[in-house]
Amino acid sequence: MQAYTARAHTNIALLKYWGKANEQLIIPTTSSISLTLDEFYTDTTVVFDQHLNEDAVFLNDAPLTGKGYKKITDFLDIVRQLAGISTKAHVQSTNHVPTAAGLASSASAFSALAGAASKAAGLDLSLADLSRLARRGSGSASRSIYGGFVEWERGTDDTTSVAHPLQEVVDWDIQLLTVIINDQPKKVDSRGGMQHALQTSPFYQNWVDATNAATVDMKTAIENHDFQKIGSLAEQNALQMHATNMTATPPFTYLTDNSWAVIQLAAQLRSKGIEVYATMDAGPNVKLISHISDYHEIVLALQSVLPDVETVAATPGPGLVVVAGDEI
Repeated sequence: MQAYTARAHTNIALLKYWGKANEQLIIPTTSSISLTLDEFYTDTTVVFDQHLNEDAVFLNDAPLTGKGYKKITDFLDIVRQLAGISTKAHVQSTNHVPTAAGLASSASAFSALAGAASKAAGLDLSLADLSRLARRGSGSASRSIYGGFVEWERGTDDTTSVAHPLQEVVDWDIQLLTVIINDQPKKVDSRGGMQHALQTSPFYQNWVDATNAATVDMKTAIENHDFQKIGSLAEQNALQMHATNMTATPPFTYLTDNSWAVIQLAAQLRSKGIEVYATMDAGPNVKLISHISDYHEIVLALQSVLPDVETVAATPGPGLVVVAGDEI
């Protein structure tokens, strides 16, 4: 069968996804809003080969084993069921994102896998159906099907829990500066962490209610290019999300002393008139939402606090691309 290759970019949630109402279908407790990024992406090639007795999966040229392998094969089983085939697949994926470090590598990974595997299996899915499919591998992957600002509506079932674009072409002054505190795999994975917070934090439902209530304000801010409102809503939502982790039983946190140093620096820069806001996913790395024009001043301030810190600037990125063959 024909090989297909897909490229999907990661995204940063401005209003977070943190907890599932339905674990099997990955239906979230909150709607979420994100920005797709140009810097971090995954390239994945898939071909279904009748000579294979089992799926062969390679990540960054190394065979994937254990839980990671099972997540991929379980996802491929969904694709096979949709396509009405039983053929095993060869999957080659290259991740241009630090894996499992809170930079949403699973979003680009499963979005790319959904695009390449569905085409290789003979399916011709709409973008909405690709979003639903990608969601089955990783919730945040539903958003990486599209570029720019994206909303994932929580919905109530497989059909209604789907992402759609809010503003695919972002031609105004906004960037995301990722401050890499630690690029190593996390001790508490996202799936386990979010469900633990959901089940044990007494403040979890408050966070759900606040997040769902903020979606209208965030969409209005995006439509109006209201940078201050976007940033303040995103920072508040992220801090509240991490507070559910710290109030879980037992408590846990992804944030380190250096993470907090960057969060506090953002507040200090704002007091000096520089518009910069912090957001964090399930990891120690802090993402600073800022104007492109303030890049150098922000980096100098970061270096004064953390001299050896690594930063990567990203601007709004594109949606999923799928091509025939093994190159993109």
